[in-house]
Amino acid sequence: MDFYGREEELNRIRKAVNADEMMVSLVYGRRRVGKSELVKQALNEVKAKSIYYECKQTGETDNAESLWTITAFSDELSSFKPSNIEEVLEYIFKLAKSEKLILVLDEYPYLRESVKGLDSIMQSLIDKYRDSSKIKLFVLGSYVDTMRSLFDVSNPLFGRVDLSIYLKPMDYYDSAKFYPNYSDEDKVRIYSVFGGIPYYNRLIDDKKSVRENITELIASPGARLENEVTFYIKSELSKIINANEVFGALAKGFSKYSDILSQSHISSSPTLADILDKLLRMEIVAKTAPINDENNRKKAGYYISDNLSLFYYRYIFRYSSQMGVMEPELFFDKYIAEDFEGYYVPRQFENISRQYLIRENKKGRIKPVFEKIGKYYYDNPKEHKNGEFDIVTEDENGYIFYEVKFTKAPLSSKDVKEEIAQVRSCGLNCYKYVFISKAGFEGKAGTMTKFIELKRLYK
Repeated sequence: MDFYGREEELNRIRKAVNADEMMVSLVYGRRRVGKSELVKQALNEVKAKSIYYECKQTGETDNAESLWTITAFSDELSSFKPSNIEEVLEYIFKLAKSEKLILVLDEYPYLRESVKGLDSIMQSLIDKYRDSSKIKLFVLGSYVDTMRSLFDVSNPLFGRVDLSIYLKPMDYYDSAKFYPNYSDEDKVRIYSVFGGIPYYNRLIDDKKSVRENITELIASPGARLENEVTFYIKSELSKIINANEVFGALAKGFSKYSDILSQSHISSSPTLADILDKLLRMEIVAKTAPINDENNRKKAGYYISDNLSLFYYRYIFRYSSQMGVMEPELFFDKYIAEDFEGYYVPRQFENISRQYLIRENKKGRIKPVFEKIGKYYYDNPKEHKNGEFDIVTEDENGYIFYEVKFTKAPLSSKDVKEEIAQVRSCGLNCYKYVFISKAGFEGKAGTMTKFIELKRLYK
């Protein structure tokens, strides 16, 4: 199986594995994001004994026996028979005194639930063998809140972790490596649905059309990912009803707190605040504020940041009854096709363009480098209108405005002039205007304008 992207994370793990001393590493992130594959890829590159154990949602005895079975197999001469998980772990720490040994505890929160005081046990072993053992310990977990709690000052493992990697979904660029045969336009479309989760992207067949992949993977009864979104949410939240209400409102385009409260059927503001807080911690929902008024809570907005969740709640969850009684092709034509091409993908293209700009900025290709990127809020009381510009950056020289178009027709000089006039009329003083277009441009860029074609985003 080919492995794509994650070069920065791989290099950090390589350094940990190749260190002479003990190294304790935490790798965490939402399920399906590729934690296990990342660590396995690094292990494939080193010549060292390794014990990879996927913790189970069973009792301590079963986990101890299972881990010992793997350990004894890798250390065939041992006749030692442990009675609990602490004895197994200590035996492994001792093994690493004479040779480099890698221990991976995948889904550590499962083991933590079944073994009372496991964090204290780990802390005691780390402290006891810090100077004598060469063990490289990797602790992996999908329950982000649980994994983050290991960094709390009150947690026994506080100060014992040498490397931590919070693995996030891939961006549009690395995700496209999973489907190289698609055109740049179709790469935008498919990323708009499946986002940067490697597990989803491995299911995509770029010999089939975008439409076929969407239909076969999520937009048909019994599809591989039909229940993926709700399964993930249920694994993190005890009550999914309120979450469904929030997602329903967000998927329709309501982003302000007051609008979400009125559009959903959530009983009270405190209840909404609680569910939003949980979704924010899961990083399936994000909160944004305009870069020119970051502390104004009334101007902050919420949006679904996970692409598959957004697609699911905009099309599948809302029309699940219809999907169950219609042929997939007919369902796609009636409830997805027009909105998908005319609204959904163009909005997601804005997110992709934002990611592109951040990539370029980090690589030093944008000069001067910008310090902020986000929405810009404008308020014109004389004309009784207000609103937001979706992508604006701020650098040492001031603001740069970006307009993103995912349309069939090229952007004309007239379109550019009208857009600039509208920006100026709203009081946004920019020293440059940048236009990103799927279909290219008819006119030429001027001293204050810059044009970026879609193909640039994938070079």
